[in-house]
Amino acid sequence: MAAATPDERIDLVVRGMRWEAEGVLLLTLERPDGGALPAWEPGAHIDLRLPNDVERQYSLCSDPADASTWDVAVLREDVSRGGSRYVHRDLRPGDRVHSGPPHNNFALAQASQTVFVAGGIGITAILPMIRAVAAAGRPWRLAYLGRSRERMAYLRHPVLQGPEVTVVSTDRDPRLELREWIGAPGAHDAVYACGPASMLDALEELSGSWPHGVLHMERFQPKVYADAGDGETFDVEARRSGLKVTVEPHCTILEMLEQAGIGVPSSCLEGVCGTCETTIIDGEAEHRDSILTPDEREANETMMICVSRSKLPTLVLDI
Repeated sequence: MAAATPDERIDLVVRGMRWEAEGVLLLTLERPDGGALPAWEPGAHIDLRLPNDVERQYSLCSDPADASTWDVAVLREDVSRGGSRYVHRDLRPGDRVHSGPPHNNFALAQASQTVFVAGGIGITAILPMIRAVAAAGRPWRLAYLGRSRERMAYLRHPVLQGPEVTVVSTDRDPRLELREWIGAPGAHDAVYACGPASMLDALEELSGSWPHGVLHMERFQPKVYADAGDGETFDVEARRSGLKVTVEPHCTILEMLEQAGIGVPSSCLEGVCGTCETTIIDGEAEHRDSILTPDEREANETMMICVSRSKLPTLVLDI
């Protein structure tokens, strides 16, 4: 498969669009010349730039072994910031879009047993993982939660038809108690979850009694930090660039570096996509992203500079 550099812009054409569920459009994307697309692994997403110049992150939900096309599924949002509305109202087959290379902040690791929890459109990140685990013959099970079955994408997919899958829709089924359904994961098990913030927050709380590192989550919306105010003013030294900037309480590190002429790859500006992840040389980050695990935060090796700040007066970054 073709490789891609981190800042490569990939030109794409919308080869097809179809309804995957009520309110969910599946886009099939390919290169205009039909060439091979960059390789990716289950859990990866792309930053898709639409013709209206809006950029959004979408999980790749096709087969990683097929380098000819990428599939992404787009939920029609009642309150859209320009991405969902444009895709559903204006985008058509044959239109050109652009993407960066796939990013993976939700990589699938081998486990004795893998438990998946998907809420609504979160199934798009989970589906390629299930395919991979099932193909490898490893034990797995899925709880797929949604408002109504008509709005739940991929319900008819062959890999979701077995006894390993528990489907719960709030319009017809009793509430699933995740504590009882998941049980007590072992140290070599893994729980992968993607979906609405309320579901992920509940799982994060539940995981407090689990072995360290069992829970893996991907958020579509940024995590809310109750104690995250604007913080204090601090300095950032961009070591490779030889510049220093001051970050005021109402500004972000990313904004101040860009004002100083230091270009930094970025996309979501919410600490969700991981595009702006930057290596820390010295100092201590105040992490406000929705990606890094507790272990990664404690290691203090990288940070998302679009939202995170410094706990100390000076922060030195490898940029």
